[in-house]
Amino acid sequence: MSMSTISRMKPFVSSSSSFSTLFPGIPITTPPPFFSLLSKPTHCRPIFSQPVNFFTFKTPTISLPINGVFSTQNRTGPIGASSSPPSGEVHVIVGPMFAGKTTTLLRRIQSESSDGRSVAIIKSNKDTRYGLDSIVTHDGMKLPCWALPNLSSFKQKFGQGAYDKLDVIGIDEAQFFDDLYDFCREAADIDGKTIIVSGLDGDYLRRSFGSVLDIIPLADSVTKLTARCEICGNRAFFTLRKTEEKETELIGGADVYMPVCRRHYVSGQVAIEAARTVIESHQDKVECGNPA
Repeated sequence: MSMSTISRMKPFVSSSSSFSTLFPGIPITTPPPFFSLLSKPTHCRPIFSQPVNFFTFKTPTISLPINGVFSTQNRTGPIGASSSPPSGEVHVIVGPMFAGKTTTLLRRIQSESSDGRSVAIIKSNKDTRYGLDSIVTHDGMKLPCWALPNLSSFKQKFGQGAYDKLDVIGIDEAQFFDDLYDFCREAADIDGKTIIVSGLDGDYLRRSFGSVLDIIPLADSVTKLTARCEICGNRAFFTLRKTEEKETELIGGADVYMPVCRRHYVSGQVAIEAARTVIESHQDKVECGNPA
């Protein structure tokens, strides 16, 4: 490229050249700067000028349990909260006999009480193995309780004022309560209570027992416990009845039931059914006057 060509291009690239000179019909103004840090300083302000205390709690004073309730004094709820009750919860503990369901329930209850929450425990009055006024585990753990024929009578017997102050309700041997679903739904959804349910999920024939499985759709959590097979020591998921009774509700302990694994449940049921058939056949012969 010659020097004359370069000199002719300078007006197009020179800093003194103007766009309006090149295109005289289009007016051009100088655009304002996008940022002007010196002329308009910005200031950052905090969202909250002062700390806000949403909750204020006083140190709880826990008294000894009376009539199956652990009371808590000096309890202060959230300041400025609405008058509606807090959201409730439903927690379900299931498993076979001797899996530690009641022990797990009572430990949860004691933990809730230690945290300053007011707690009551309910069991069916059908279970009289260790008395009516207490829940006792197989390993000797014991807490006072309310023994009732149904759950719908609890609020009336406990008293409306005392019920309103309750935070947690424990239910043991829940398979014996026909109104379990309605009680848990109302107590958690409407009254804002935390409900901890313990019970058998299946009977000795591995069929649904009572209403325990009906509350699974309501539950925040479900804990399935296992025991040790009494025959081989493996994990036991089922309960084998050792006696000849056939009714579903037969309250008993190790003299009537034992936890077993799947293999020994199947073989055990076969052996029990065979023995039952032999015994019934023998009884029929005796009644007919033809002893063996």
